[in-house]
Amino acid sequence: MHRAVAVARHMCHNHTRTTPSLARRLCSARGEPTIFDQIISKKIPSKVVYEDAQCLAFRDVAPQAPSHILIIPKERDGLTQLSNAEPRHQAILGHLMLVAARVAKEEGLTEGWRLVVNDGMHGCQSVYHLHLHVLGGDQLSWPPGTPGGTPHNENPGPQK
Repeated sequence: MHRAVAVARHMCHNHTRTTPSLARRLCSARGEPTIFDQIISKKIPSKVVYEDAQCLAFRDVAPQAPSHILIIPKERDGLTQLSNAEPRHQAILGHLMLVAARVAKEEGLTEGWRLVVNDGMHGCQSVYHLHLHVLGGDQLSWPPGTPGGTPHNENPGPQK
């Protein structure tokens, strides 16, 4: 795994506070090529599950669920994180959501799945190239990030 990604994941998963200077160094490449750009250009291998002209979906190298797929736009166009989205990004954002649903269906996640976007340092974003996580294949806990398999039954289904 790319060193900056590993460090950022370690910090987020362990809820470790970081200094502003370390945070700046980890996040300094927000507009520079990322590991995802290398995956898109096939310089770094990945286990691709879906690809079209606009995006690429591949298995996460450190899965957090039995099925953990990352979906990324092939052109960042300023989308280093979701909070940078502008009206001009509407089409690609919608496309990524539709691809997420397609990938979940192809993965057989018929009992449900979760779509996650980490945004910024406090959101534990480790790569500054917008990416969606499709997680499923087992009972996920609620709230997200808590250990165990406590199901979320607040809303058991559609209301009549």
